[in-house]
Amino acid sequence: MRLSNLTWPKAEEYFRAHDTVLIGIGSIECHGRHMPLGTDTLIPDFLLDKIEQKSDVLICPTIPYGATESLCDYPGTINLGTELLYQVLGRVCDSLFQHGARRFVILNGHGGNIKSIDRVGYDIQRKGGILAELNWWLMAWDMDPAWKGGHGGGEETAAILGIDPSLVDQSEVAGPMRLHDVSDTLKATGFTSIDYKGVTVNIPRLTPSVTHNGWIGPDHPETATEEWGRKMLQTTADYIVDFMEEFKKVDIAKACGTEF
Repeated sequence: MRLSNLTWPKAEEYFRAHDTVLIGIGSIECHGRHMPLGTDTLIPDFLLDKIEQKSDVLICPTIPYGATESLCDYPGTINLGTELLYQVLGRVCDSLFQHGARRFVILNGHGGNIKSIDRVGYDIQRKGGILAELNWWLMAWDMDPAWKGGHGGGEETAAILGIDPSLVDQSEVAGPMRLHDVSDTLKATGFTSIDYKGVTVNIPRLTPSVTHNGWIGPDHPETATEEWGRKMLQTTADYIVDFMEEFKKVDIAKACGTEF
């Protein structure tokens, strides 16, 4: 059931009987030379289509933009920043809270959004509600460790192949990941992480100064298959449907109370 397709009396009817809403949130950002800028929005939207087939939870319009500070120098990337994203998502949730929502399920497609979502969750708890943050790519790792991946690597590439193979530029899926070290002794290992004598230290750098093509991870895009993507997305969607049924049963006052 899509909020955007309801009349206001139908929305009023829903909130008389239900207090759970599902909101997708993504980003428009670089995902390597081979992947579409909308990867982090396309995947949640596809999952929402799958979820709608099996769940009666009200699905709100997806927020397509996210906090993408480190990637914003790549052409086409749109960065709301952490603070503005917090304000946008917060206002969306405030409106839904006003109409009766108390259980908020956020289906997130981008790691940079997590800080903003967390803050909104704290605000909702203070008002008497509860928020569940579903980071689909992390959930997929838990469901099958073989699916574990990085940014624009095999996991996300498989997901896009499972949605629409034509969106992946196969001519650009080649070559090893090459990270630019901070120095001869401070070796880059990720977006912000470096290794020095076996210890991980974070040195925040803009992504174009870390990687030559915009993807980072242990899972090379060449490992991705359409079959992997379809199975992973269906498994994730089915899990979310099941989770939301349990989430509906939560005693919010007990779960978010201050007495233990």
